[in-house]
Amino acid sequence: MTFWNKLFGKEQNDKSDKKEGNINQNETNPIIEKYMIGLKNAYFQNNGQEEWESFEQVIQGAKKEDINKLKQIYSDIPNALINLLEYVDGTYWRKYGNEEITFFLLGSDMHEYPYYLLSSKEIIENQNQAREYYSDYIERKYDGVEIDDKITDKAESIKWLHFSDCMNNGGTSQLFIDFSPSEQGIKGQVVRFLHDPDEFKVIANSFDEYLNMLVEKGFDFINEDTME
Repeated sequence: MTFWNKLFGKEQNDKSDKKEGNINQNETNPIIEKYMIGLKNAYFQNNGQEEWESFEQVIQGAKKEDINKLKQIYSDIPNALINLLEYVDGTYWRKYGNEEITFFLLGSDMHEYPYYLLSSKEIIENQNQAREYYSDYIERKYDGVEIDDKITDKAESIKWLHFSDCMNNGGTSQLFIDFSPSEQGIKGQVVRFLHDPDEFKVIANSFDEYLNMLVEKGFDFINEDTME
């Protein structure tokens, strides 16, 4: 029995397997099992059972061709992120069939602040976003902008994977996996951008560590206020 069977039950899995583009994953990163079970419980404990069940009924996983494109662009993309996309291909104004959803799937180090997961296609489309939007920041051209020493100061070498936007349509905060760190950093570290005041901070050394952080924080971005 696969993890998704265990999480949703056989009936849900049978339905999902028939959806176009759904990928039947034989091996799931253990942190994903821990994360998704905890996230589901957090929704149920905060009067979000209806939201979760509606979400569960409409979502689809990323198409294999899009996963393959991601792997070609980002050869070091974490397995855990692939697993998430195989489960749900984005939650940010994402249309599945006739249903459009906005659903909080992620958080950050910012207390009780929820984030969406971008789709595989959005991640691909945004592959040059950091270089286009943040080069001057990365090269430390602005005073008063806090930038973690673990982040490179060479804009031309930036290779960031943009995987999440905050509840404010990404205008306030975005999350990236950084494959081009400085000598003080670690390849694959997770960077959080915050606007006003502007800041770039490494919040985890890896995507797995990032998910573990959210588990340890008790999924604080899911609460009764989130459900309103």
